Amino acid sequence: MDGAVPIEQIIPNRNQPRQNFNAKQLTELAASIRTSGILQPLTVRETDDGQFELIAGERRLRAAKEADLETVPVYILSVDADVEMMEYALIENVQRVDLNPLEEAEGYAILSGKYDLSQDEIAKRVGKSRPSITNSLRLLKLPPEIKSNVKSGD
Repeated sequence: MDGAVPIEQIIPNRNQPRQNFNAKQLTELAASIRTSGILQPLTVRETDDGQFELIAGERRLRAAKEADLETVPVYILSVDADVEMMEYALIENVQRVDLNPLEEAEGYAILSGKYDLSQDEIAKRVGKSRPSITNSLRLLKLPPEIKSNVKSGD
């Protein structure tokens, strides 16, 4: 289902895979949104209280707020389970290849730990190989200083 909803009715995804948001890039995206609008709708699910929980599009949502939009275009998915919501959020980011490797690994760890999915199940659901999931999860065991370098791309 497609539509537009008031921006204040959208609540963030509490399991957002992306943790790092570049302020300069958000400002640039906000400028683009002011000029051309939001080209790809945000993906949300409706909550029991009439709000909309964000599934995918956190950067677009933040930039839309910075651009002072009152409504944003959305695609409303019928997603009941939190595990499905997390899958959609992770898949959307993994397919765009712009999560850093640790954010991707942390997303897989949430699917594994919080939602009790095996590495094989995660691989099938996100379209990656099981060894790719395993190797990604190994990054979480790195020392903090190495993790910091991985996050920054060094």
